[in-house]
Amino acid sequence: MVAAVALVIRPDQYCSHTTAAGLWGAPLPREHEGAVHVTTVGSGALMRRPTVVGHRRRARADFVERHGVPVSTPARAWRECASLLTVAELVAVGDHLVGVGGLTSIDALAATIAPGERFVGVARAAIERIRVGAESAMETWLRLAVVDAGFPEPELQVEVVDDAGRFLARVDMAWPAARIALEYDGDHHRDRGTFEHGQRRDNAMTVAGWLVLHANKMDARRPAVLFERLRQAFTARASGIGGA
Repeated sequence: MVAAVALVIRPDQYCSHTTAAGLWGAPLPREHEGAVHVTTVGSGALMRRPTVVGHRRRARADFVERHGVPVSTPARAWRECASLLTVAELVAVGDHLVGVGGLTSIDALAATIAPGERFVGVARAAIERIRVGAESAMETWLRLAVVDAGFPEPELQVEVVDDAGRFLARVDMAWPAARIALEYDGDHHRDRGTFEHGQRRDNAMTVAGWLVLHANKMDARRPAVLFERLRQAFTARASGIGGA
């Protein structure tokens, strides 16, 4: 659909909002995958086609070319998405853009937030929670859920070494002082090679005195059990169990 729109888009128009974010590789809820958002700069006619959602921007627009399509810059696309996404979804987009995407910075995202604009509250709430290091939308969800449940904020993409300084693993998130690690296991962990590598890695971390917890899609739907295990891990550390 984007390719078809790109053939008829005018010089004063560009793909924006979730369409642009998707073209930058950001994770989006499925309900936003169908519509193509096109912004018109100035007073020209909005694009009116099936599946196209037209927007207007009076001021100068920040857009570039991506895969032959004019699109909002990563930072501008993030700000535009504040009108369509929840705070958590906007955090996931931001995490991708500043992290694995390496396309912009948290400061650049923050610079797009201007007082008095619409949906500024959503953008401000999201910018406070965006972090460099999450490598998937589910890792973002996991971090936000853990913090919202009252746990300290974890560090992301933590390199674990043994007492001799030898590298053991890089984990999704961790509390190094407590030697507690939390991993999100996506579908790729079903691969036998990945599974066996994970077992060897976890064994090495256990010997080095780490507690390693795992989360999956089921925990996203019902996180109570995961939170209880995490509470037990922190309690064990506080009572001196486990050798932290």
